[in-house]
Amino acid sequence: MTDARDPQPASFLPLPSATFHILMAVAHEDRHGYAIMQDVAARTGGELKLSAGTLYRSIQRMLEQGLLLETSDRPDPELDDERRRYYRITPLGEAVARAEARRLTQLVKLARARGLAPGRA
Repeated sequence: MTDARDPQPASFLPLPSATFHILMAVAHEDRHGYAIMQDVAARTGGELKLSAGTLYRSIQRMLEQGLLLETSDRPDPELDDERRRYYRITPLGEAVARAEARRLTQLVKLARARGLAPGRA
């Protein structure tokens, strides 16, 4: 049984697609919600566009789970809107994203072995 105060990354898997994309969007820099939506759309070539509702429900859940934190660090005030909230990945969030990436990699290997995905098995 997992201690709720010290969750294991595997206990979050499989991740909802939106959650994984949000974690990737904040993996290397703090971002506000609209910047997260833009990053996800750009990284997926427009195939995934998070609605504001999906984004903010996901962020709220991720804050509660300890995958993200809201940061008070701000960019240059000349470049910022004070109403924006910025989000940062936590060490747990990074561990969960890495675990999900490993899980997805294994699924692709299995699909290749069955001829269901391009590439070598």
